[in-house]
Amino acid sequence: MSAEPRSALESPDFRTLTAARFLLAFSRRMQTLVMAWQVYALTHDPLALGLIGLVEAVPALALALWAGDVVDRGEPLSIYRGVIGGSLISVGLLLAAGLPGAGLSEARHLALIYAAAFIAGAARGFSQPALYALVPRLVPRAALARSSAWITTAFQTASVIGPGLGGVLFAWKGAQVPYGLGAALLLCSLLMTAAIRPPAAPAAEPAAPGPAESAWRRMTSGLRFVFADEVLLPALALDMFAVLFGGVEAILPIFAADILRIGASGLGLLMAAPSLGALLGSALMIHRTPNRGAGKLLLSVVTGFGVCIIAFALSRDILLSAALLALAGALDSVSMVIRGAIVQLASPPGMRGRVAAVNSIFIGTSNELGAFESGAAAKLLGTVPSVVCGGVLTLVTVAGAALWSPRLRAMDLDGFKS
Repeated sequence: MSAEPRSALESPDFRTLTAARFLLAFSRRMQTLVMAWQVYALTHDPLALGLIGLVEAVPALALALWAGDVVDRGEPLSIYRGVIGGSLISVGLLLAAGLPGAGLSEARHLALIYAAAFIAGAARGFSQPALYALVPRLVPRAALARSSAWITTAFQTASVIGPGLGGVLFAWKGAQVPYGLGAALLLCSLLMTAAIRPPAAPAAEPAAPGPAESAWRRMTSGLRFVFADEVLLPALALDMFAVLFGGVEAILPIFAADILRIGASGLGLLMAAPSLGALLGSALMIHRTPNRGAGKLLLSVVTGFGVCIIAFALSRDILLSAALLALAGALDSVSMVIRGAIVQLASPPGMRGRVAAVNSIFIGTSNELGAFESGAAAKLLGTVPSVVCGGVLTLVTVAGAALWSPRLRAMDLDGFKS
């Protein structure tokens, strides 16, 4: 048997998992852009754009606690394969809707797009619990913070290429080409996971709770753990409220079509810009893992994120807008790396799936419900005023978190590694 890898990339299985994660994210990000553009083209309604996020969030959030329990009592790799399969069904539905003989009315086409978002959300409810439970089986504990940076870098790389290429392909040949490419990438991702052979869970890890414990108590144990932790709860809440208020991705089609007037290709640039910045930010975290002063760094980068969002709302130049989104993405990626490291390092081995499920609830609330909030706020207040208000509320959130949790301000990742 080979020796335990000393770093994340020394594990062939971790490299394969990271590549499979890249292809899954590539497909999903491309699909998200095309769905958003199609919905806005059909409705010209900011609320309809926000509904994509809400429809995806409902199953993801509803299934999250159960998914965490399933992961902790089952095989994370098999469950992750199911996530990829569910995503494949989602994009397959979108492909079928665009077939020449489909003859769908605008209302039915819109309904199928929302159905595809619902299926993708259901699959995603299992994604993070499975991934966060699997990675510690593939890399040593001391490498978990850096493995979080690698996973984030892979996701952000896909998020740069996916929207950019998706926008170009959509403008060139319509929706079927990016959807078809997305399906092919998901098939490749599924095949790659077949090569992963994770070791059995160490005997020292506590077994999953026995049948004497009720299913509800098992599923909610992750919630109890997070809400009792003086670092996990404020860290997750900080990220949730910052992105909930400050996220703008759901209404970028409005900026592209009506404010900056740059079309579908320009929308691809705007959607790719945060991920390009995030790619640079997460790549920096690979080489400079924020072990010391991580709490102060977390508060600082979320503050910068809020300032960038306010400036983006006021910009009328495409290059300045893209640069501000890129900087916001870089700052957000540092927050993602720190949060991912905290979740994996602070979780008991037998509860990794359930704690990750709680993390996914926080993320889903901020991303998908944040998308709905963005659309609703844009409809009520106007697009630009709603984004400015969101950035201001992000800054208020940081101030509140800093006052609420002295332990978060003083947090070092080194304290979790023993």
